Amino acid sequence: MTQTILITGGAGFIGSRLSLALLARGHKVRVLDTLAEQIHGADPELSPLFRAIQGKVEFVRGSVTCEDDLKRVLPGIDTVVHLAAETGTGQSMYAIRHYSDVNIGGTALLLDLIANEPFPVKKMIVASSRAVYGEGKYRCSVHGDVYPGNRQSDDMAKGEFGVRCPHCFQFAEMLPTDEATPVNPASVYGITKLNQEQMVLTVGRALGISALAFRYQNVYGPGQSLSNPYTGILSIFSTRIRHDKSINIFEDGLESRDFVFIDDVIDATVRGIELEQPVVDVFNVGSGVPTDVVTVARTLQVLLKHEVPTAVSGQFRVGDIRHNVADLTKIQHVLGFVPKVSVEEGLQRFVKWVLQEEIQQDRYEDSLAELREKGLFK
Repeated sequence: MTQTILITGGAGFIGSRLSLALLARGHKVRVLDTLAEQIHGADPELSPLFRAIQGKVEFVRGSVTCEDDLKRVLPGIDTVVHLAAETGTGQSMYAIRHYSDVNIGGTALLLDLIANEPFPVKKMIVASSRAVYGEGKYRCSVHGDVYPGNRQSDDMAKGEFGVRCPHCFQFAEMLPTDEATPVNPASVYGITKLNQEQMVLTVGRALGISALAFRYQNVYGPGQSLSNPYTGILSIFSTRIRHDKSINIFEDGLESRDFVFIDDVIDATVRGIELEQPVVDVFNVGSGVPTDVVTVARTLQVLLKHEVPTAVSGQFRVGDIRHNVADLTKIQHVLGFVPKVSVEEGLQRFVKWVLQEEIQQDRYEDSLAELREKGLFK
């Protein structure tokens, strides 16, 4: 069934690809986006992400924090896909009010209008994050499955980066994190994403509107920002390698992430948009495979055919988690989603694209300086 779909943040990395996928499937797409400089550069009208959708979707430049902008884009909308948000764990720990205003305030305003104005919205989808879990699910040899709290800076300063059982304080083993895992965000960013999904699901349930929250893992692939130093070690590392600059790997390098390719993220999201049965629920979206940071750094250098000095420094950022990998059982059962792109294939496709792009300005050291000034980088 053809839908008229509003995508907030629809000119971003995920949003632009989702817009094109939905158009190809016959849907009508309207996009609201601020074209923020941190994502699109100083001249956003030249941004490849924006140009990919320009003239193909109904585009409105504006913000989810502006009531007038939202009132311009909500009429006639069947489905709202809410992607607009500030992203970045480290930056969120000092830009607290800004993250709250955009992520929480923008979502609240959007929902307030849907609840109180005669807009025909029948489904809402919100981009949540693996960050809502904090450390997620682990197994203790004594206490079985456990859900640890945040790691302590004092332990990490001593080089003890592992996650401890909250009962006996022995080091515990990471398990795939399922949606039943208690949420315990370790960063302001994670808190705002949790707040977003809770509001969307609560309002959806109250209004009888389908509402889905997708807890995306570490999304990567062609099109992601190579100049934004606040999100994505793949972009950060590849830009530094191309600048022939050294790579500083935090902690002991064995911290891992669930890297999920952009095509798989779009597949999962489209399945949620086109699901006909009413549903109010949360779903993990990932590859289901953990990859440690040392492996990422080595693989990128091999694929880029350029070696740079690489050091495992033991430094760490406050708010970072140790591991994350998604349990995909639920989304496979309900939406039939199975990731198709392996990490190996995805990295090859990512690097092939990177090599076709101009080398971007490396602002990574500036971002670390900001964290260090705030006492958030040790």
